[in-house]
Amino acid sequence: MDKEVYNRIKAVLAEKSKTNNWLADQLEMNRTTVSKWCRNEMQPRVETLFHIAKVLEIDVRELLISTEERK
Repeated sequence: MDKEVYNRIKAVLAEKSKTNNWLADQLEMNRTTVSKWCRNEMQPRVETLFHIAKVLEIDVRELLISTEERK
């Protein structure tokens, strides 16, 4: 069974040529936590998603997988 994918953090970081370590530094968060988000093993809180979007200078919706795509 395939693992559910809820966020696009890893993809957006790649599009922006950034690493999860860079993101962890920008957010002042644990690198392991950010790595788990990138692997969709854990999901960030909604407030954190907004902070991630601000750091990456994107709309927060770009960080999420559309419910339409999941059908």
